[in-house]
Amino acid sequence: MILLAIIAFIFILGLLIFVHELGHFLMAKRAGMKVEEFGFGFPPRLFGIKRKGTLYSINWIPLGGFVKILGENAETSEPGSFSTKSALKRFLVLVAGVSMNAILAWLLVSLALSVGLPTQVAEGEQLPPSARAEAAQVALLYVEEGSPAQLAGWRAGDVVLSLDGREVKTIQELQDLTSANAGVSVVYKIQRGKSIFEKTIIPRTSPPAGQGPLGVQPALVAKISYPWFEAIYRGIGITGSLALQIILAFGRLIGSLFTDSTLVASLTGPVGIAVLTRDATELGFANLVYFTAILSINLAIINAIPFPALDGGRIFFLLIEKLRRKKFNARIENYVNTFGFFLLISLMVWITFKDFTRFGDQFGKIWGKITGL
Repeated sequence: MILLAIIAFIFILGLLIFVHELGHFLMAKRAGMKVEEFGFGFPPRLFGIKRKGTLYSINWIPLGGFVKILGENAETSEPGSFSTKSALKRFLVLVAGVSMNAILAWLLVSLALSVGLPTQVAEGEQLPPSARAEAAQVALLYVEEGSPAQLAGWRAGDVVLSLDGREVKTIQELQDLTSANAGVSVVYKIQRGKSIFEKTIIPRTSPPAGQGPLGVQPALVAKISYPWFEAIYRGIGITGSLALQIILAFGRLIGSLFTDSTLVASLTGPVGIAVLTRDATELGFANLVYFTAILSINLAIINAIPFPALDGGRIFFLLIEKLRRKKFNARIENYVNTFGFFLLISLMVWITFKDFTRFGDQFGKIWGKITGL
């Protein structure tokens, strides 16, 4: 499963970045810009083929791709360069990557809905006539850090099937049976994806406020699917809702930079995403597709932030250019973007180091040695 998760992680990360860069590439071509290279993966180069002035390359590091447009980072008057095109065409090229990630997220959400996505439901809830739903089960939405459930290896998405052989069909049954056995060793049967296993837990007699004996947040969850044509338009609404939630989360994060260290500490990078990819892989195909959609929305929103080196930062320079009615100094813009890139890389290194300390044990002895270094 670990190997499958690693393969899934590389594929997902590569897909998201590649689709983003494909957006820049297609729009640059449409805008009449000279694309010097469109690479799949990152150098060193494995091989390349040149067609109509563009080098299409396959590179050794399969984590996405890149587009090299003439005059994008250095102003030149050569025909077909990025810098000679109108502000509108440059804007469309810059925003194309974000747009492609948003479109990819919508398609992935639609695919998950057509396959069958685990969805929280209320007891007795009436579903649309076109919906196909399996029987609802008691699943975990959240597992508290340091709780008996977390120490036993439970994860969000796990389904509770039984308690000491007694079947659990409702949240109330789980809560009543658990409370009745507080302080006693209890065997819970858990389902994770297609795997079923048992975990022995002693529910707490005096849990922290709001956590309960196990330290979990249960919910009734049913696997619901829709016909493909209905999944497509439902996917638009869900994608928009996810984007709004992520934007609000980013807003809370930025607002808490100097007031709430716990939110800042919860930031995660490639290592944390790899752990989440493993969890999503174990929960099944639809969950993995939905998780990929969420990552794609995150990538789109992050790139839209008006910070140097990001697409949003470059668009911000275009806005200044239009307000001044005068082209921005290309050298100064390049310096600012380079500095922004340095800050982003520094942030990524810091987050990755924190991820190693948080998740190192989940990757076995190899990650443990790296953390030790």
